[in-house]
Parts: sequence; C-alpha cells; structure tokens
Amino acid sequence: MGWFNGWFGTRWYGLLYGHRNAEDAAEMAKPIMEFGGLQPGDKLLDMGCGRGRHAELFADAGLDVTGIDLSRASIEHARACVPKARFEIFDIREPYAQGTFDAVVCLFTSLGYSGDRNDDQRAIDAAAAALKSGGLFVLDLLNGEQVAPNLVPFEVQEIEGVRFTIRRSLEQGGIVKKVTVEERGEQHGFEERVHAWQAEEVSAMLHRSGFIVERWTDGTCLAPFLPNGSDRMVVWARKPA
Repeated sequence: MGWFNGWFGTRWYGLLYGHRNAEDAAEMAKPIMEFGGLQPGDKLLDMGCGRGRHAELFADAGLDVTGIDLSRASIEHARACVPKARFEIFDIREPYAQGTFDAVVCLFTSLGYSGDRNDDQRAIDAAAAALKSGGLFVLDLLNGEQVAPNLVPFEVQEIEGVRFTIRRSLEQGGIVKKVTVEERGEQHGFEERVHAWQAEEVSAMLHRSGFIVERWTDGTCLAPFLPNGSDRMVVWARKPA
C-alpha cells in the first residue's frame, strides 16, 4: 500500500480534494453528534482521520477527540491545525484501545484500499474493541452499486496552476483512479485503488464484529440510503450494551 501514503500526503492531494473542506465535513459531523446523542466530554476516535477536518469539528463541539491515520504527512498537518485533538500515526487495522471510547467514526471511505477484505474486517474489529458497551460506530463508504456503473472515465482539472489528468476504471471489484499531475514542466503519476463496496458485504462485516446496525443513511446523514441512488452509504451501528 505504498501508493496510499505517497499520494495522500502530498500537497497535490490537498489541492485536488480541496472541496472536502470544513463546510463539507460539517454536513456529516453535525448530524453524527446530534443523532448519535454525543455530549461534550464524550470520547471519540476518528479512524482514518486524514488531515483532521472532521476531528476539528468534533473537538470544537467539546468532544474528547483522538485521530489516527497511517499517513505521517496527514497526521503532522492535523496536529498543526487542530490543537484541541490528539493525533497518532497508527494503522487502523490494528487494535488501538479496549473499551475506551463513546463513539468511533470511520469517514470518507477509509476502508477498502488493500486487496484483502480481511484487512477491512480487522479494522471493523478494532473499532468494536475500542468502544465502550453501547458505544456508537459510524461508517461512511462509497456505494459501489451506484458509483461503479457511473464512473467518469476521463477528466482534466486545473487548480492553482496545477493540471490534473484523471482516468478512472473498474478492475477486479475495485475502482482505480490514475492521476497525472503536471506542474512547472514536471509530471508525476499517482494511483488510488478502493473497493467498490456493496451494502450486503458491509452489513456482514459489522455483524461479524458483533455490532447491531441501527440505520442506513446517504452521505448527508439525513436521507435514507438508496442502493441504486446514493453515492455514499453511512451505516450507524452500536456495540451491544
């Protein structure tokens, strides 16, 4: 998974996904706190926290936030920008804590980057282990049933003088995005690979980890999830009391 850290930690990744900002994060973080019944002082673990855009909102609301991510560059950015939260370089497939957190979130498709679905099950198991009894788990993934057949195969974007050429394809049950970056006469190539998730397999993983699924919503966290209409699936689950 060397591509993962090499691409996600670059300035170019931040440029290409600049629209994934605090305003975008608030659309998910606020409903999670409201409908999840989270209160100031509750302990929250943000798995695959990236640069901390969701963690910042949770921390600003008074939650006791810890963010973990495999990308050193992302964690360094989060530490500098979100001093109210704690951040650690950590592989979410490994157990981080035992019965410590009131809530665990795993947002913006932080699973499905390896070719082994056992890796994803390990991450779900780690989330269950980290939660207190009765704790909330919110998992946000792309909906492969909707996204895969509607891929835009070719796209070019110009952002702050950087040219991004993006090619998308389906390979062995996954979505592959090849990104060519051109800046100041130099060219760099990167690749993203993520599993095209199906609701049935996500539900099965959660049940294997002992979770009780409470509801499914789309990426707004407000509307019901539609297998043939929602680009994202957000699953709300509880660790049994």
